[in-house]
Amino acid sequence: MSAPVDIHELYAAFNRRDIDAVLDVMADDVEWPNVLEGRTLHGRDAVREYWRKQFELIDSRVTPRSVEWNGERAVVRVHQHVRDAATGAELSSSEGVHIYDLRDGKIARMTVE
Repeated sequence: MSAPVDIHELYAAFNRRDIDAVLDVMADDVEWPNVLEGRTLHGRDAVREYWRKQFELIDSRVTPRSVEWNGERAVVRVHQHVRDAATGAELSSSEGVHIYDLRDGKIARMTVE
C-alpha cells in the first residue's frame, strides 16, 4: 500500500513555492498552525494568505528527514532553514516535527511540535 500523500513532493512543492500544489492535497476545511501568531487557521484560503504574508518576511526551506505513517497520520521529522526575505541573512536553522492527520486522502490538520 502506498502512502496517501507524497510527503517528499509536498515539501518540494512548498520549497519551490508551488502553493497550489500543496493546497491541492488539503481538505477544504483544513486546520493549519499559524506559527507566527500562535493560532490555528481554518481553510485553504486562510493558509494561502498566511503563506503570502510569511514569504514577504522570510524565506523558509523545509526538508523532511524521516516520515512515519500510522494509518492516516504522518509524523515527519524536518530540518528548517530560515532566511530574511529582504536581506538573505540567516535567521535560524532547526529541527522539528510536523504531524499531518488525513481524512479521505487529504490533509485535514497539521500540527508542529
